[in-house]
Amino acid sequence: MTVSGMPAARADNLPERMKAMVFAAGLGTRMRPLTDTLPKPLVEIGGKAMIDTLLDALADAGVSEAVVNVHHLADQIEARMRDRKCPQITISNERDLLLDQGGGLKKALPRLGKHPFFICNTDAIWIEGPLPNLQRLRAQWEPEKMDILLMVAATTSAVGVDWGGDFRMEGDGRLVRRREGEVVPFAYSGIGIIKPELIAAVEKDVFRLAPLFFEAAEKRRLYGMRLDGHWLHVGTMDAIAQAEALILKVRK
Repeated sequence: MTVSGMPAARADNLPERMKAMVFAAGLGTRMRPLTDTLPKPLVEIGGKAMIDTLLDALADAGVSEAVVNVHHLADQIEARMRDRKCPQITISNERDLLLDQGGGLKKALPRLGKHPFFICNTDAIWIEGPLPNLQRLRAQWEPEKMDILLMVAATTSAVGVDWGGDFRMEGDGRLVRRREGEVVPFAYSGIGIIKPELIAAVEKDVFRLAPLFFEAAEKRRLYGMRLDGHWLHVGTMDAIAQAEALILKVRK
């Protein structure tokens, strides 16, 4: 859950009112049978649907418009988004063909525009530290040296991390991909900022986003910002209970 009511941060190298891509089209297979009838973005954690928690945080960070892609149980997500005013919601319809995250971004590019924008998974929420993390992320964007900036979480203080992490971080913030069999201290939180030209350069219509991260890392243009607070990766049924328990503990 995130702090609300904070003024939007200003970053001289980003638009005052940014845009965001929110990935809401996935099947949620690891959360079945719950997601057989309820799309994962609408699962409630801490009394609020995960997608609403995310969109509230984006609004606080100065996001004026969010593109939300839909596929699985799309009508439910569209109905939920209909009355949302801030940020303004544009639906990207993937009912006929699920495009994966990269392909979903490519389809949405005409709406997302030519400036760097947020990329956001809906199954990752967090308990804030002293300063709102999305505002910290946009303030750290440096386009001269970065192609992608990811918010990463320390695996030791996260909920729902059942793998060996994704990256290690160098002293200057550059991210290095985990090697096979290696355990690394940071996991990708599902939140980042990316340059649109990286997506536009891909010729395929259906493709994954992760290879673009790894390519940027090889070019030493992938950077990370450590999440301040607790990351809640709600990707399984067990993680729901773990996240709820931590939220309850923090609220006491």
